[in-house]
Amino acid sequence: MKEAKEGNITKEMRIVAENEKLEPEFIRRGISKGRIIIPKSNRRELNPPIGIGKGLFVKINANVGSSKKVFDPEEELAKAQIAEKYGADTLMDLSTGIKESDVIQIRRKILENTNIPLGTVPIYQSALRAIETKGAIIHMDEDDLFNVVEEQAKEGVDFFTIHAGVTREIIDYLVDHPRMMGVVSRGGTFLAAWILHHEQENPFNKKYDYLLEMAQEYDFTLSLGDGMRPGGIFDSTDYPQIRELMEISTLVKRAWNNNVQVMVEGPGHIPAHEIEQNIKIQKSLCDEAPFYVLGPLVTDIAPGYDEIVSAIGGTMAGLAGADYLCYVTPSEHLGLPNREEVKRGVIASKIAAHAVNIARYGKRASEWDYKMDIARKNLNWKDMITLAIDPELAEEKHLRSGEKLDEDVCSMCGDFCAIKLLRDALEEKNK
Repeated sequence: MKEAKEGNITKEMRIVAENEKLEPEFIRRGISKGRIIIPKSNRRELNPPIGIGKGLFVKINANVGSSKKVFDPEEELAKAQIAEKYGADTLMDLSTGIKESDVIQIRRKILENTNIPLGTVPIYQSALRAIETKGAIIHMDEDDLFNVVEEQAKEGVDFFTIHAGVTREIIDYLVDHPRMMGVVSRGGTFLAAWILHHEQENPFNKKYDYLLEMAQEYDFTLSLGDGMRPGGIFDSTDYPQIRELMEISTLVKRAWNNNVQVMVEGPGHIPAHEIEQNIKIQKSLCDEAPFYVLGPLVTDIAPGYDEIVSAIGGTMAGLAGADYLCYVTPSEHLGLPNREEVKRGVIASKIAAHAVNIARYGKRASEWDYKMDIARKNLNWKDMITLAIDPELAEEKHLRSGEKLDEDVCSMCGDFCAIKLLRDALEEKNK
């Protein structure tokens, strides 16, 4: 950000501009104003770096990570690589585990074996450290929180979710004004419990300037977490959510004043008719800082199908101005996703982002669709399958009724294929 403000176009800015089909000056200007970020640690090389923000293609994130109940480093690495293969632009490692070393092991494997930006929620590791050394999460101290951020920054983590907007004022409000779902953010809950126990301000808020100093040193991006995000549609757009966003808006500006790249995380469970106003509120309060939304999930009735719910909400959010979509898998609210569910979550989110990009940017974003339509017009099944977002699935479904790739028609219409009938009629007419 400092380079951008000084008028310098870096190598990363040029690469992002080329991939976005924009001029490098557009990227530089966007970064200088905080509207665009390039999440990349100065301890890690990415090929290529990506941009997120105003005027850029909508990006998607895939979460992976173990739990205390299911711990398998190789499985989490495989999920991360599947997410990368099917189009995730970034990864977040949300691992917890039985002990702190579990989290470190998985993160290092992902850093070493993937090539897209990696984010974490460092308070998860801080919590495990506190349990091991002090007996409980609430016994974390400021050193536990900030030391883990720096340790992960030294490893090359590109962006951090930090719940600096969870303040004592908001938690005191929740004591007297309970929500239906309470606080569903894990990191937000850790801090809420800490604030209640110690009756002190959130250390990430109180010592935010120290966090900014580390961000400057390691060039990581801050993702200001929505600890008060609604966990059900009946908590949406309530006072705790909006009050946290108001606090985050001040933290965004403090980051910019210190040349730190920052994005804002958003809801969550939001009914469809409230999505647009949520995006507008964030963009207004945070001066168009990049907005990163989880879903949003527009209904709570679909466990097992929440990747579809998320894709609906993500499309609506993107059309309203969201810049970055966090995927949701079919096992959301039910358990840890397997490899196939990670793939389905990524593809659903990728479809939503691509639909938004077409609506926003037209020809700049629709070359892929144009190639697919040419293949369909020519009944070229090989090209159609190659161009599909999931070629393996497309080929399986096409061939399962005995079709061959060099035949004209498929089993849906057979000899009544509209494209083939018109083509044959035109050929006959032109003889």
